[in-house]
Amino acid sequence: NKWRIVFPDNGRQWKDWKQASTFYSGNRIQTTKYTWFTFLPQNLFEQLHRLGNIYFLFLVILNWFPQVEVFHREITMLPLIVVLLASMTKDATEDYRKYRFDKTINFSKTRVYDK
Repeated sequence: NKWRIVFPDNGRQWKDWKQASTFYSGNRIQTTKYTWFTFLPQNLFEQLHRLGNIYFLFLVILNWFPQVEVFHREITMLPLIVVLLASMTKDATEDYRKYRFDKTINFSKTRVYDK
């Protein structure tokens, strides 16, 4: 986190202003939740906090033990994979829409009103 330092009426102390202005936080808006590198681990982490997904994961793990195996191992993984892929697709499209909207806001022209 960068902190914004404001020097009011700093016409006389221009050196201080130039040095302090390098530490200004930007005005860029970022409402996205993920980056390209953090999408998969962060999304899986969030998905596995839901009780239904934990239940399906428990069934998948339990079915890999031969003593408890009820269905074929691959069939047990199918519902979990479908649910995870569907929610990942939804989250990815949602985050991409936020990214595109942030990009249009950040590159839009603004007017500065001065007295």
